Amino acid sequence: MRRWPWMLTVIAVAGATLSGVLAQNNPTTETDPAANPELAVATFAGGCFWCMEPPYDKLDGVVSTISGYIGGDTENPSYKEVSAGTTGHTEAVQIRYNPDRVSYQELLEVFWPNIDPLVDDRQFCDVGSQYRPGIFVHDEEQRQLAEASRERVASRFEQPIKVEITEAGTFYPAEDYHQDYYQKNPVRYKFYRYNCGRDQRLEQLWGETAGKSLG
Repeated sequence: MRRWPWMLTVIAVAGATLSGVLAQNNPTTETDPAANPELAVATFAGGCFWCMEPPYDKLDGVVSTISGYIGGDTENPSYKEVSAGTTGHTEAVQIRYNPDRVSYQELLEVFWPNIDPLVDDRQFCDVGSQYRPGIFVHDEEQRQLAEASRERVASRFEQPIKVEITEAGTFYPAEDYHQDYYQKNPVRYKFYRYNCGRDQRLEQLWGETAGKSLG
């Protein structure tokens, strides 16, 4: 289990006092595509959602990244339920972005070198269907682009690509203390990431593009 008991206790206590993230879990007009038509939505699962926020937060045109759960059947699942692997959900990050400034293709090019595409039901040290990698598409254009990108990635490896491309269902934002975790708890985040072997494995798979972009 990746988040040790002592860490969960510290996180939960700290999370209870954090209020700034509430706006992310309940998007304001500024970040809500329905109220802001120029915004689009993309959803990617790449193991620990703490680690999938940073590469997208760096992109010009990305308005927000929200850690959460997708792909399951239970309504309003908690982290405890999802991490137990009983709800069918996987950890994911949902991105709200301005397509006039950053394209969905560019988001895909960031997705791949930040995951291990050769395994399913796990990512790095995190094991279970709740960490399965996936691309959750919101329309037919995204599906076509995602499938084309998967074919290009497949040509780089001798092993089959395990990343599924499925229609996006209901996305549930994770608890407040998970949002922007790498910014709020940089030491603990780096400790977890290093001990999980994420960067070491990414370098083996992707070389100089590891953790960056294929573009």
